[in-house]
Amino acid sequence: MASTQPARGMRDFLPADVRRRDYVIGVIKEVYERYGFEPLETPAVENIETLMGKYGEEGNQLIFKILKRGVHEKTGEADLALRYDLTVPLARVVAQYQNELPKFFKRYQIQPVWRADRPARGRFREFYQCDVDVLGSRSPIVEAELCSSISDVLIRLGFRDFTIRLNHRLLLDAMMSSAMIDRDQRSNVLVAVDKLDKIGEDGVRNQLALLNIIPNRVDTLLHLMTNTSFLSLEGKLQPHNFSEDRFVANKEWLTCLARNFKDFSYADEGKKAAYEALENLEKIVDLSEVNGAREHIKIDPSLARGLSYYTGSIMEVTIPGLAGSVGGGGRYDNLVGMFRKDEVPACGFSFGLERIILLMTERKMFPPSLTTAPADVMVLIDYSKDESKKILAGKNALKLARELRDAGLRVDVYPARNVKNEIQKAHASKREIPFIAWVGEDEILRGEVKIRNLRTRDERSIARIEAAKVIQEGK
Repeated sequence: MASTQPARGMRDFLPADVRRRDYVIGVIKEVYERYGFEPLETPAVENIETLMGKYGEEGNQLIFKILKRGVHEKTGEADLALRYDLTVPLARVVAQYQNELPKFFKRYQIQPVWRADRPARGRFREFYQCDVDVLGSRSPIVEAELCSSISDVLIRLGFRDFTIRLNHRLLLDAMMSSAMIDRDQRSNVLVAVDKLDKIGEDGVRNQLALLNIIPNRVDTLLHLMTNTSFLSLEGKLQPHNFSEDRFVANKEWLTCLARNFKDFSYADEGKKAAYEALENLEKIVDLSEVNGAREHIKIDPSLARGLSYYTGSIMEVTIPGLAGSVGGGGRYDNLVGMFRKDEVPACGFSFGLERIILLMTERKMFPPSLTTAPADVMVLIDYSKDESKKILAGKNALKLARELRDAGLRVDVYPARNVKNEIQKAHASKREIPFIAWVGEDEILRGEVKIRNLRTRDERSIARIEAAKVIQEGK
């Protein structure tokens, strides 16, 4: 007999799961649309050349490839692949429809993606991403607005303890120049450093050793990324206690980094890139002082993000109690240019829906109003032993259900005749439907409906015209 388990890393979603998912997606959509973002959808399957080479060597290995049909199923040759993320498909769309889209294109996209990854807690092979991107502008206002929308989403969902870690790809490049990391090694080095918060410094050192990076160069790189001290004018290393005010602390971090680069950068190229990055980060921090992200942004020079298409600012959201992040993104000004002749500046962010839902479920953050019941009320078919009355009872139940639905209620009807009322009531109670309603012969004659509140056990007959109102008020 075939297994009933879904494929490893994939999941079934039962009704309660779908309701929680829809709630979170609804909040995300509402916030993003308040910021002027438009919806977009792309196919689940892309041409394989669209995806390959966009995510670095490690990303290429995680792409789910689709074999060519026919004889190629035996050769293993692939021409299609399941989408790995929503960013590369967006770049393809912008190149394809460049004459139909506005100069400044702001879009959100909420769809599943697939990765041949190792499943873990909160990590799956099929999962939803909630992307928001701005194309056509290099202004740091873009990053400030993204950080603001990210904050608004998380605050609306009930999070308060999140951090938006912010760094810059040019700053990372400058650090690697200062550490004399060869250019052809930098992509792999960033993949290793991206795991710093998961495997720690020792783990990163071990991975960099496998890349044959000289230990003293690793020391320099990790010093620039993690050191919270700065050199005084006398050349002595001074510890720095950062302000508790997040905005002020970010300013102090930028000053600290600038001083460190002044003294530790061994290449003029590295210094130039570092100061350009620090200036950009300072603008983003300053602009964010007046929006909801002020208390959540944190300059973090150890943030790497391993995807190879990032060119500027990068960001990642972390929440205590969950290893890794609940979302990340950054600027990718060269990606669209892979699909068309001219460059299109772009910056975006992606939430991992599954991780947010996992945390909200563990913390019991979903609102009580998010019911797990499939309906507000279930209409019973009044039981009768008289065979001639059974059809009439069914018609009466369906008519009442229609009236209640027209009033805006979610209404279920017990789908079987010749079942005693008590059995029907027990079925409604088991499904956590809060109300049941039915009309017997006496109620029809009086123009009434019998309603029972299954939470309070209160049962009464009321005028039929008042039934919907009573149920609405008691929900």
